[in-house]
Amino acid sequence: VIIDVREEDEHAATRVEGVALIPMSELMGRIDEIPTDAPLAVLCRSGARSARVADYLTAAGEHGEVANIEGGIIAWAAEGLPYEGDPPR
Repeated sequence: VIIDVREEDEHAATRVEGVALIPMSELMGRIDEIPTDAPLAVLCRSGARSARVADYLTAAGEHGEVANIEGGIIAWAAEGLPYEGDPPR
């Protein structure tokens, strides 16, 4: 499972199909939406916010294996992985 923790405007501009958006600014209020029964990867623009969220979820201990997608959607696109919208910047 992958979650995107960028803000709505960032997601509207560039997104990965099928990846749920739970902005970091809304994380605490939406924590129950994050699956606890599967490995989890966290995505943001460059990997900084997603690293903080991955560290938090790992420390909380309820979400099992949590990984940061290093380099974020910028690296995702640079690797030629599919995305929709504008090229990430």
